[in-house]
Amino acid sequence: MTQLPTLGPRGEGWVLIQGFLLVAIAAAGSTGPAWAGDLRVATSVAGLFLIMAGAILGGRGVTDLGENLTPFPHPRDGARLIETGAYRLVRHPIYGGLIVGSAGWGLVTAAPLALAFAAVLFGFFDLKSRREEAWLVERFPAYAAYRARTKRFIPWAY
Repeated sequence: MTQLPTLGPRGEGWVLIQGFLLVAIAAAGSTGPAWAGDLRVATSVAGLFLIMAGAILGGRGVTDLGENLTPFPHPRDGARLIETGAYRLVRHPIYGGLIVGSAGWGLVTAAPLALAFAAVLFGFFDLKSRREEAWLVERFPAYAAYRARTKRFIPWAY
């Protein structure tokens, strides 16, 4: 059980906050560049890699969820627990993909504000996923075992 608020019957408030943060990250990219030269080239290459990795992880998460996909943290009626594909590696690949891609955006644009918002997004998704997992444990008895063996966002890391 979690003490985190539901922010609506399906978690609508969580989705609104998420949207605000994603728009803030995108807009913050226009505040850069804060660095140039060889460092900018290196961070741009690293950032492009992170954007691509995030798109692959998040995109695969969307595909693997199929008809279970919902923007809300509360699972759909009739949903089933997915533990294959990207969900074999992490419990929240869409969130992980957005975090990784947002960090990449901050590096590509050389915008410290975008990187700061990406860090805030990470913290936000950590909280949102805990609220979501409370609902998933209620719905799927096998979720507790799945959670114990699977990382949260980033394969092999977190």
